[in-house]
Amino acid sequence: MASALRLDPDRFFPPDKAVRDIARELFAHVEKLPIISPHGHTDPAWFATDAPFQDAASLFLWPDHYVLRMLYSQGIGFDRLGVTGGKPATKDRRAAWTLFAENYYLFRGTPSRAWLDHAFATVFGMEVRLERATADLYYDTIGEKLAKPEFRPRALFKRFNIEALATTEGATDLLAHHARIKSEWGGRVITTFRPDGVVNPEADGFAANVDLLGELTMENTATWKGYLKALQNRRTFFREHGGATATDHGHPTPFTADLTPRECQGLLDRALKGELAAGEAELFRGQMLTEMALMSCEDGMTMQIHPGSWRNHNPALQAAYGPDRGADIPMRVSYVDSLKALLDRVGNRSDLTIILFTLDESNYARELAPLAGHYPCLRLGPPWWFHDSPEGMMRFRRQTTETAGFYNTVGFNDDTRAFLSIPARHNLARRIDCAYLAELVATHRLDETEAVEVAMDLAYRLPKAAYKL
Repeated sequence: MASALRLDPDRFFPPDKAVRDIARELFAHVEKLPIISPHGHTDPAWFATDAPFQDAASLFLWPDHYVLRMLYSQGIGFDRLGVTGGKPATKDRRAAWTLFAENYYLFRGTPSRAWLDHAFATVFGMEVRLERATADLYYDTIGEKLAKPEFRPRALFKRFNIEALATTEGATDLLAHHARIKSEWGGRVITTFRPDGVVNPEADGFAANVDLLGELTMENTATWKGYLKALQNRRTFFREHGGATATDHGHPTPFTADLTPRECQGLLDRALKGELAAGEAELFRGQMLTEMALMSCEDGMTMQIHPGSWRNHNPALQAAYGPDRGADIPMRVSYVDSLKALLDRVGNRSDLTIILFTLDESNYARELAPLAGHYPCLRLGPPWWFHDSPEGMMRFRRQTTETAGFYNTVGFNDDTRAFLSIPARHNLARRIDCAYLAELVATHRLDETEAVEVAMDLAYRLPKAAYKL
């Protein structure tokens, strides 16, 4: 007999009854607040076309790198899961889903399990746990419901109580989907400006990308002045045509530089020719972080820096199946020295917001909290990627609050590709924040009325303010 799927109303709250009661009361104030999803990677085509999602495998299995990496770690090949690439893949979606169901036990104790169970129970009304015996029930039930109008992307957007959602597009994207969203639908879906492909000399097709940037803006991107003007032009385009309020930068490190225009021109010349010397690609990226910060001072866009991931660490997997298949690995990074050049230029400005993220948790108390607790332009982003988890969120609060407080953080953003995980992730983040605040109330470090205000700020007001929504 299949095991019941039940979401306990007190999940993730402290085991101590007195503290749990406080957490429950705090959560009641924030549980139903609108969702602000200011940074993520959902596909704008979903909301532009409002086409129905196809089936359980294409919705939950194939796009989720958290799921793929766990299954791959246990020797389950992507071809067996129906993932396309250099090797033949099964075309039987039900078979791929059944394989996933047989191995669903692998996700015990992981945030993926919490997100998936939340979606299964609250979106599709499943009452039994996913396992081999229930694989067909899940596949058929999800498929039948996805065919109904109330399960289309725009209807789910409304059902999830999403007030604003940001996608992420490259600097040369024409934003056609956003244009259609704006003309046909009232849901607030905006873009985020991600210039990595035209500011990272090690990006695939960098020179061609920069040429396209020049064509789109009618600027001479072979000159440093023209290159910067072209980037400013695209930022303006993203704001005017996609509603962008923020930029995003996925650099390997947070290193920044402050070079002379002549030095910058020399770097650009060598970058476009593919002749950068060792270390010069990092120098170029570092200069561009400073340039992007200076542009944000002019146009008011919030800047996000997401460093510290060794992308596609498994070259054989990338060659066979393409990038972003779960083989990205966190690296050690340093912020105090790396950000010095940028902060010397703009660190004291209170009209600039730079949100820092990390995959290196050792930086929380040592570097990030002290930096954000001093420089007016800096804010701390929420636990990201591998740390977007119950324990990761609690570690973040414990290590940063005493130095940076709550108001040098920006609440929660889900940073997800999986649309149906958005309400699950926000629900989890709100529960963990309430659990942490309940501890402060129980130990008489915070009054409960203050804790209610902080909980509402973290869930709703801070992300709205940080991202100017």
